[in-house]
Amino acid sequence: MTPSPDLRLDTLRTERIGMPEAVLCQFKTVDQCVGAVTQLIEATSDAVVATRITDEQRSKLISLRPDIAEATTMVWRPRQPTGGEVAIVSAGTSDTPIAAEAELTLVAMGHTASRTTDVGVAGVHRLQSAIESLEDADAIIAIAGMEGALPTVLAGLVPHPIVAVPTSVGYGASFEGISALLTMLSSCAPGISVVGIDNGYGAACAVHRILQR
Repeated sequence: MTPSPDLRLDTLRTERIGMPEAVLCQFKTVDQCVGAVTQLIEATSDAVVATRITDEQRSKLISLRPDIAEATTMVWRPRQPTGGEVAIVSAGTSDTPIAAEAELTLVAMGHTASRTTDVGVAGVHRLQSAIESLEDADAIIAIAGMEGALPTVLAGLVPHPIVAVPTSVGYGASFEGISALLTMLSSCAPGISVVGIDNGYGAACAVHRILQR
């Protein structure tokens, strides 16, 4: 494929920071997405990650034969697992696309990820029954919409590094994730890190920076 003049890909990012450039497909044309992924596959030897893929883009990107694909994320050439067990805990099944984005990004960068779903604080007994399964994790990504209380509850129960992801899921006064974001930033549980709304990719990168040290 002839390189697009619109694309200035950062093929040396892995050498600088230990993480490859990802292709954010949101608002890109189909040709721009396919071109960016193709060029990264050809120009680098590291994993290639594409996020926020639309249905139209998916039909073309699938032809490039991703190794992993779920929801709106695809991965080519994931790294071999090198250590780092990450638990991804989400409040509801509506948060699944964000959880998948985080998990596939972690796997692409050589971590092992497990997912615990539908343990929001509206039924806190569900979270209590899942705590034991989180004990062996090196870090936790906690994902929640609505009022976003899940990361605070987790941080009061386990000692792991926690990266919180507010999602735009919810009704009433959730304000498309702003309420959850403010709750997480205002948490009384010390030591929680918070990324932007719906940013599963950013949460995975934050955890990778912690674990690669």
